[in-house]
Amino acid sequence: VVINALDNVKARLYVDMRCVYFGKPLLESGTLGPKCNTQVVIPGLTENYGASRDPPEKQAPMCTIHSFPHNIDHCLAWARSEFEGHVEKAPSEVNAYLEDVAAYAANALKQADGQTKEQLEQVVDALCASKCTTFSECIVWARKVFDEYFYNRISQLVYTFPEDAKTSNGSPFWSPPKRFPRAIKFDCKDPTHMMFVRSASILRAQVYQIDVPEWCHDSAQFQQAADSYKTPDFVPRSGVKIETDPKATNKFASSGDDASMVENLLSQLEPVSKELPAKYRLTPIPFEKDDDTNFHMELITSLANLRARNYSIQEVDKLQAKLIAGRIIPA
Repeated sequence: VVINALDNVKARLYVDMRCVYFGKPLLESGTLGPKCNTQVVIPGLTENYGASRDPPEKQAPMCTIHSFPHNIDHCLAWARSEFEGHVEKAPSEVNAYLEDVAAYAANALKQADGQTKEQLEQVVDALCASKCTTFSECIVWARKVFDEYFYNRISQLVYTFPEDAKTSNGSPFWSPPKRFPRAIKFDCKDPTHMMFVRSASILRAQVYQIDVPEWCHDSAQFQQAADSYKTPDFVPRSGVKIETDPKATNKFASSGDDASMVENLLSQLEPVSKELPAKYRLTPIPFEKDDDTNFHMELITSLANLRARNYSIQEVDKLQAKLIAGRIIPA
């Protein structure tokens, strides 16, 4: 008899397939928080685990995830996406560029679309604007990201759509399920603020292969370092387009000027790539929810909870965040 204790569908389907092949009975089980489910599979008598599948979960609209979340699942989906973007996708894109600069540039010029532009922006940011060489620079980067995510973007959103904004038909723009947001200023005495800055700094250092100093784990010293960065004043801009259409699905919509922007981004990278050592590479970090020492869930939990705080949504602890962001699926 095979007894399962797995946390993802792919592994469960594999075990189920092998049990079917060898004719072995299977006790399939799954949990989600306080809920649990079991399925007894007996060869020749019951259907196997893979014979039926739950319908796919309905995905929240892109604009909801990015600008108008109204529950913690939306915040965690956004947090997971931002985590992967910063510590896995962007470093991987940098390495793809550095592996063969000429071939990458030629392909980018050939594609010259919205997605190519965004990928190049990630490379330019990682190698130029936000490149880190010391741990102190990683802290500054984390503080800048904090301000951008939880103060600047929210301030811009509120500027574009004030609390009394109306839709085209005259109804209130901020009607349920939309929640009117409020910007958050960094406070070094707030544990969630510090969780974000510490975990983001450490993971940023790992991406750039920078040693993490021992004082990073001293709360007082790290608090002082994080608070030393002075936030510049944010000035909202007029004419900023924020997607509000729940049917919009194309994250990489063309701006009509992508080709020239791609050329400009490549021109920014050219001198930088020539100055880097031949073997210079970043370290992409795949998400791993089950290692309590890797700071992955600290970053995702703090990202999600700070965003939840922006929108007055109930926050969650790290375990609850792991269950959702880690996509632990009950049987």
